[in-house]
Amino acid sequence: MSTDANPANPTRPRHVLIVVPNPTTSPTTGWPVGYWWAELTHPYWAFTEAGYTVTVVSPEGGDLEADDFSDPEHESGYSAEDIVSLGFKHSARHMAMLRDTPALTDVDPSDFDAVFFVGGQAPMVAYRGNTELQRWLASCLASETVTALVCHATCLLLEARDAEGALLVAGRTWTGFADAEEKIADAFVGQRIQPFWIEEEARALDGTNFVVDQPFRPFAVRDGLLVTGQQQASGARAAELVIEALGR
Repeated sequence: MSTDANPANPTRPRHVLIVVPNPTTSPTTGWPVGYWWAELTHPYWAFTEAGYTVTVVSPEGGDLEADDFSDPEHESGYSAEDIVSLGFKHSARHMAMLRDTPALTDVDPSDFDAVFFVGGQAPMVAYRGNTELQRWLASCLASETVTALVCHATCLLLEARDAEGALLVAGRTWTGFADAEEKIADAFVGQRIQPFWIEEEARALDGTNFVVDQPFRPFAVRDGLLVTGQQQASGARAAELVIEALGR
């Protein structure tokens, strides 16, 4: 394992804040929704392998729940090959990190070297129109904190603005869950899943460059301090770009 130190304070390892969405209910399907396992566990693995300290929080605090299809033990078998998440799920020490999580308002983004927003279906419900969370995201970049968002968590970037009122993605290249992936997911379950599609809305924004790769292929983009990952297969790649941005 590497012990990648913080050049500003060599005695303290890098510290990453992972923000996981709180559970809620989808207005489209009526299903309980939450975070996506791989988008939490794969970045966690990358950061800890790099010698980083990781803290897990959620916007509202409290216990966290995952989307069913992301569970490697779900009857659908959709994520059955995700052995990283399987190991995390069966570790009492790691699972304790997802119980009674601190609320985002209890932490200062400037206290961390990087902030990583995990996706899942819950952000599509709880993050759209969430001005408080959008301001918090903006404060991360304003404090020159490396900031990453993966999959459906990137919906925050459709509305988040800086102190001058400009979209955070103005003049930036970024990615998020693709329309082609939404079509595949809808076909898999036999109905419309999401209340809106990120790519469709991102391409309607002026002055920003939204890009996607092939469906469900690992793909992430770094534009300065902002890192974005396309979907659940992109968590580890996004984490690698965060590590790269921090000087590795």
